Amino acid sequence: MTFSANLEIIGINPFITVPEKILSALFREAGKDKGKIPICGTVNQKPYKQTLVKYSGAWRLYINTSMLRNSPKRIGETIELTIDFDPSDRTIKPHTKFEEMLRANKEAHVVFESLSPSLKHEIVRYIANLKTEESIDRNIARAIDFLMGKGRFVGRDSPRK
Repeated sequence: MTFSANLEIIGINPFITVPEKILSALFREAGKDKGKIPICGTVNQKPYKQTLVKYSGAWRLYINTSMLRNSPKRIGETIELTIDFDPSDRTIKPHTKFEEMLRANKEAHVVFESLSPSLKHEIVRYIANLKTEESIDRNIARAIDFLMGKGRFVGRDSPRK
């Protein structure tokens, strides 16, 4: 599905409003009209994978800088988009070293399991996207410390404080 939209901003987040007719088609394809809807498509012919979300009563497609270079500076610009429901599995598996550390530290494991699904996902995704073994090891240690009440991780205070 193809359409044009003006880039808008809410707070610091650039977004576009998806036309109602296209939203209806996406809801039919996704089999739901609540929660997050995984989508893919193009912005000005550049491919993207994103999640369509409802915020303040309206469905919005947030346009980050990986989708559109300098997007926060381009508010008001009309952009060309394609959009489709993306049924591919987006599950992110925890890094094996992180799983091993959680098995070795029962207390950290209990705290991790008590976290909200979104925070668990954020921690797993953060570690999974690290590139070097050194940064993986360093951040897994930070994550365990965070779970044990020592310090911050992924921009948050420890849940044990």
